[in-house]
Amino acid sequence: MPVIVPDYLPAINFLKKENIILLAKSQKNKIDTYKVRILLLNLMFKKIETENQIIRLLANSPILVDLSLLSINDNKSHNILSKNHIKKFYFTLEQIFNKYYDGLIITGAPLGLINFSDVRYWKKFVKIIHWAQDHVTSIFSICWSVQAILNILFNIPKKINKEKLLGIFKHKILLKDNFLIKGFDDYFFVPHSRYSNFSVNIIKNYTDLNLISYSKKAGAYIFTSKNNKYIFVTGHPEYDTFTINEEYINDLKKNIKINIPYNYYPFNNPKLTPYNIWRSHGNLLFLNWLKYFIYKKNNIKSNCIT
Repeated sequence: MPVIVPDYLPAINFLKKENIILLAKSQKNKIDTYKVRILLLNLMFKKIETENQIIRLLANSPILVDLSLLSINDNKSHNILSKNHIKKFYFTLEQIFNKYYDGLIITGAPLGLINFSDVRYWKKFVKIIHWAQDHVTSIFSICWSVQAILNILFNIPKKINKEKLLGIFKHKILLKDNFLIKGFDDYFFVPHSRYSNFSVNIIKNYTDLNLISYSKKAGAYIFTSKNNKYIFVTGHPEYDTFTINEEYINDLKKNIKINIPYNYYPFNNPKLTPYNIWRSHGNLLFLNWLKYFIYKKNNIKSNCIT
């Protein structure tokens, strides 16, 4: 099913090469069916690449998604090209403050080593999280935003690893009857790229969150609030095949001491092309979220779902 996106968004032409058909918002009236309204708060520096990754996952669904883009107005953090892109395609919270959405996706951000209070847009981020409590049905947070929301809503202090966690890690399912991982294999692989520490013990012993999946090496991966309003995903199921490679090379250029990404390159050789072994579970995770935590929660009957 097409994803409805802002007119002229670069993803329209980019994803067309992958046979992913997107629909511009000016054309959305051509499809007469129920739509779920999804808002994407994109905190990543590479806006277009992240948009493509998220849209690719949303498009792999029989549910029609009407996507809007949200940014935090922080002029200091973007180059000229990024500023122009944001100005053209993104809303600010003030522009949508009185609107309601079925889902909110919040990306990660390269802020793992920075104290929350030192993040330039921290107060604005907190405002968005409190706004979303009453204006969004389900909130899907990724990586850094998980840590940030846990701090805002559950007062969990920031924990970081001594070294960056980077690579592809094996995960196990704990709650097999949870709809979020319906159809998953008992074990599956997910990319991680973070300094954040998500200890299984902290989630189990200091919160009432449902721990659904974890990794022995990477820690807690998927957990949710009791009412399923908050979906926490500490890894990056949206990553492209070469995203970790790009991050690894960038860290080396910055003279950051870092290990070769775990379980990523064949034979642990950065000169060899990595295999994508997480794509299917990434697609399934987003599909299950749309289907069971948004679409069916709204009690809408449609031929889109069987």
